[in-house]
Amino acid sequence: MKLQIRIYSLLIFSLFGAFPSFSQEADSIVKVLPEICLSETEQLIFRNINEYRVQHGLPTVALSKSLTYVAQLHVWDLAANHPISQRCNLHSWSSKGAWKACCYTEDHNGAVCMWNKPRELTNYQGSGYEIAYWTNEPLSPSHFAEKALIGWKQSNEHDRVILNKGEWNKLDWISMGVGYLQGYAVVWFGTLPDEKQEIHLCVK
Repeated sequence: MKLQIRIYSLLIFSLFGAFPSFSQEADSIVKVLPEICLSETEQLIFRNINEYRVQHGLPTVALSKSLTYVAQLHVWDLAANHPISQRCNLHSWSSKGAWKACCYTEDHNGAVCMWNKPRELTNYQGSGYEIAYWTNEPLSPSHFAEKALIGWKQSNEHDRVILNKGEWNKLDWISMGVGYLQGYAVVWFGTLPDEKQEIHLCVK
């Protein structure tokens, strides 16, 4: 079996030279989210990222129910519907769900569609910023979480996102969501507080 690994991050601010501007008006429809639990892999990814931030003198980021819901929905869409193509990378969303489809291309034309997913799918009123990882290598939860973080750390772009460096130093991550399924892992960061999610493992 040929091993494949893909790592993606957002570098929109440095490329476009300005932060996005979105309306902060509350949606008139209150979205009720299901109960959220974490798989072992998701729990380890969340822990590893926060430990890495602490090692660099940064505060931990709270686990967000809304952003975790978006993250878990996204990895499900990636695994089930495969919106990735030669043009559309891992930040893409298919047209096979109750959301706006996004083809996220290397020229970042799909940026607003992706940024807006927390507002579209939850009551979270801030933008969401995603890093993503995929491998078809069979790994235990601990090994997958470790390799995903190593991959993100070895990518200067991802490392700057996680540690708020470079073009990301004007932002403070307050909320984080994590999703993992079938070799796909995504982490969403947000600058606004959210309903905190108690960390508990899903019942097998």
